[in-house]
This record gives sequence, C-alpha cells and structure tokens, in this order.
Amino acid sequence: MESVRLKIINKQGQTLSISRPSGDGISAVHTQPYCEGDRVEVNTLGKPGLYWISLDEALGRALLYLDGSAFIYPIPAPNNRSCFSPKAFSGNIHLMHIAKADEGESSRRRNLAFNPYDHHTTQGSFPHATANVETRNELAFAARNAIDGIFENASHGEYPYQSWGINQDPKAALTVDFGRPVVIDEIRLTLRADFPHDSWWEEATVTFSDDSSVTIPLIKSELPQSISFDARTVTSLTVHSLKKADDPSPFPALTQIEAFGHDA
Repeated sequence: MESVRLKIINKQGQTLSISRPSGDGISAVHTQPYCEGDRVEVNTLGKPGLYWISLDEALGRALLYLDGSAFIYPIPAPNNRSCFSPKAFSGNIHLMHIAKADEGESSRRRNLAFNPYDHHTTQGSFPHATANVETRNELAFAARNAIDGIFENASHGEYPYQSWGINQDPKAALTVDFGRPVVIDEIRLTLRADFPHDSWWEEATVTFSDDSSVTIPLIKSELPQSISFDARTVTSLTVHSLKKADDPSPFPALTQIEAFGHDA
C-alpha cells in the first residue's frame, strides 16, 4: 500500500520508526518506550478514504475516515491516560498497522461514531467528538469517551468506566463530526448507571447538520436506548437539551453514543 506511510516522531521532530509493507497494508514496530511528546503521523498522500487503523494492541482496530491531510495522533502522556487501559501505550515494543478498507465497507451498516483513537488534539481522522463542557477538564470525563466503544457504566472516573461528564451544566452539548457525508437512521445512547451516585436524563435531543432533529425519550437504565428514524444524509450531529430526571443526584453522564448507518 504505497499510498500510505506511517512514522513515529519525537518531541524534537526526529523520526524514531517508519512503516513497511505488511500483508494488505503497512505496519510499524516501535521498539522503545514512548516518551512525552511522541506522536504518530500517517500520510495518505492527499487521498481521503476509509482505513482500518490499529495504533496500539490494547485499543484494537477501528474503521476510520482519513480526510487526506496528515493524520496526527499524539501518544497520551503517562500521567494523562485515565481513560485508557493500563496496557495501552505501555512497554518497550509497539505494533501498528493500517490497511485501506475494501470498497464494500462504505456501504455496510455500522456504528459510524466509533473511534477509540479520538482525543482532543487528534487531527485528520474521523469521527471526532467535541463538547462545550467536560467535568473538571479531566480525561476520564472527556467527550472522546462517548465514542470509544466501551460500555462499562457501573462506576465512573477511571478505566473502564470513563464517560462524558457534563459538570452539572444544563446547556451541555456533545458534537460528533463524521468528516464527510454519511447516512444515519438510528441513534443509540448508553447512560452512565453508577446509581445512586448518578442521575439520568429523561430526554435528549439530537440535531443534525441538515438542521433536522430527533428527540430520544430515556429511562433509568444501564442498557442502550435507541431511536430509529427516516434516513438522513449529514456530516455531523449534536446531542443537547438534556433533561435531567427529578432525582437527588446532580450527576447524569453519557457512556456511549452510537450512530448507525453507512457512508453516503
């Protein structure tokens, strides 16, 4: 796959490891511990598309859209990994692999919001989650946690119970940017369910980039709750107008949002 290149670069801009052809794609083996400021850079030579991405064995493989610009993934610093498995980015040997997705993948119905490699400073890859508030600006409550594919919701504040925390803000909103047009026909929300510490929402509104909206009724439950609707072609969605239940706890939170559909 000559159209894709990957390298690991340190804080000083020096190249530490580079990719080589491997199977149906490319791989890189990095044989030293990560240091603060290390980053992965993926170059698709200006060619956007769907790619199977695996940058760490503990995070696994994900189908992501790369927009043709440089995909830059800063390695999380050791003291800033509260939302990741303790196995992630640890040790002195690291295997990465990237492969172009088959043409049929774009039309396959799937969760378009899944991206375990998203975080605040990721560039060039989608989906990407952002929010107007995150509890105490802690990574354990960051927007990216709502699209990482982990559904454990019986606790909070550390892996594997990371979530999007709204810091008790009634105007909290979370946006998922898909980076290109996609067709969506179902939204599924999984609330954090660390009861009685947690409260819950009785309703949430999802507004799409085409200005259409759907309202999702919610109940106190640890299970995913979904709404289906007529398919619409959009580039992003925002979850907002979160109506808290009449409950003593001030801490509702979101564990996962899923958006089912396919590429437009």
